[in-house]
Amino acid sequence: MELLAVLGCALLLPTVLGEDCPSQCSCWSLGEPWGTGVDCSSRGLRALPALPRLTRILHLHNNSLASIPAGALDSLGHLQELRLWDNPWHCDCHILYLKLWLQDFSAPALARLRCASPAPLRMKPLGQLTGNDLGVCTRLLPTKCLQFFWRDLILIAGAALSSQNTALLCATGPPS
Repeated sequence: MELLAVLGCALLLPTVLGEDCPSQCSCWSLGEPWGTGVDCSSRGLRALPALPRLTRILHLHNNSLASIPAGALDSLGHLQELRLWDNPWHCDCHILYLKLWLQDFSAPALARLRCASPAPLRMKPLGQLTGNDLGVCTRLLPTKCLQFFWRDLILIAGAALSSQNTALLCATGPPS
């Protein structure tokens, strides 16, 4: 029975690793508790592929990535090493997510990245981008967030007025 369980695990492990590995990349196991290494470097990628949840090492350097979609790296909680250099980063509002994410993840990784476009920002380090460089970013927050903002603002104003009326009622006493 134990032999059957071990054999089943041995047959399933490569399948599970293969399922999670993007077809354009090569992956290797770092051992069960340590996760996966993913090498997508020098593959001509224009978009970030779906990555294994337990990715610890991720090589995306020397591709054609111009930006990373907002939230795309948030599920990689085990990530320890990330290589992103030598990509043609387009430094507009869409690069803001990557810049902020890398500020939290790895300042040295951020320092190695440079803008490829637009022309006025060519070769400028991503870490040195300012709001003036990015221009007017009108959709930094999803529309739903903005709708919740206005709803919450009305609720807060209503609560403040209600507590002010209660305080006034307590100070003057109950109506006669």
